[in-house]
Amino acid sequence: MDHELRDKCTGIMDRIVKLRDSLDYAGKKKRTTEINEKMGAAGFWDNQEKAQVLVSEMQQLQLTVKPLTELIDGAGDLEVLLEFIEEEGSEDSIPELASTADRLQKILDHLELQAMMSAPEDGSAAYLSIQAGEGGTDSSDWAEMLLRMYLRWAERRGFNVEILDRSDAEEAGIRSATVRIEGDYAYGYLKGETGNHRLIRISPFDSAGRRHTSFAAVDVSPDLGEIAEIEINWDQDVREDTYRASGAGGQHINKTDSAIRLTHLESGVVVQCQNNRSQHKNRAEARKMLKAKLFQIEQEKRDAELAAKRGGKSKIGFGGQTVRNYVLHPDQYAKDARTGHKVGNPGPVLDGDLDGFLESFLRWGMAEN
Repeated sequence: MDHELRDKCTGIMDRIVKLRDSLDYAGKKKRTTEINEKMGAAGFWDNQEKAQVLVSEMQQLQLTVKPLTELIDGAGDLEVLLEFIEEEGSEDSIPELASTADRLQKILDHLELQAMMSAPEDGSAAYLSIQAGEGGTDSSDWAEMLLRMYLRWAERRGFNVEILDRSDAEEAGIRSATVRIEGDYAYGYLKGETGNHRLIRISPFDSAGRRHTSFAAVDVSPDLGEIAEIEINWDQDVREDTYRASGAGGQHINKTDSAIRLTHLESGVVVQCQNNRSQHKNRAEARKMLKAKLFQIEQEKRDAELAAKRGGKSKIGFGGQTVRNYVLHPDQYAKDARTGHKVGNPGPVLDGDLDGFLESFLRWGMAEN
């Protein structure tokens, strides 16, 4: 057996031990046993609210416990295989050793990445908003391309997506859109997308075939549900406007002012929701969105204060510095302006293959901190 494979296996086993200890595997395992016992007891569902809290806790615990258990068991398999090969001097088991190491490395990489999303809000669903920048039809078309990119990314992961608000542009594309993406660590993965996204291409709307630069701003906030610790006096702090929904929905949705727009007077933050036929449901969703955005603003203030103390820079806010460039002409590439992560073919990226960028941002963020 070559030294490279042996070193790879021992490196994987060492990483598993470190991850096991840093994630408090023993503590989490004990807690899952306690919750399982409670769930199996008579009358568990008598208090629905309390039961649901425990079910949610169990789901979050299993995101770590299940793959970590597989890694720990796999580390044992690696150790046995290594000893067998070295003691027997037989190479028949080397393919199995290499295959096991590759499988464990993939799980390990994923779990280490997940461990980087340790903030309580990282496990939440995400509100993602896109706003076309200046540049007319090209920017509106670019905003819709970005919307499709995120929808395809969510689809690849099996996440649930709900379009809460969409404002179509006159000629092509969208002026703005807001979607809710629900899945394991949706916000944790997407939080680094906040900022300006720049597209350089030959404009399909320019009869002269000239190159155009288009901008669209992306904003991502965590959906904390009802637990967001943000106090709002809805009568005094917020202005509510109703309007007719502009999207599909038949005669009912076009004849009633079911859409809701909320403006937080102190901060100027505006959110809107029009996807439900019920004005009451749109209001409830819009209030959650406003809480999420105000929570994000508070987080960014704290991040800025910490960064100032460290002598660094805080993360970029909505509509700030360009975070990623997508170049279709004359060269072809997509490159993150913060991490330097670059791919030579932007096509798959625009079709939702974003994981390389999302993961590089998480690792970069850890290094910066």
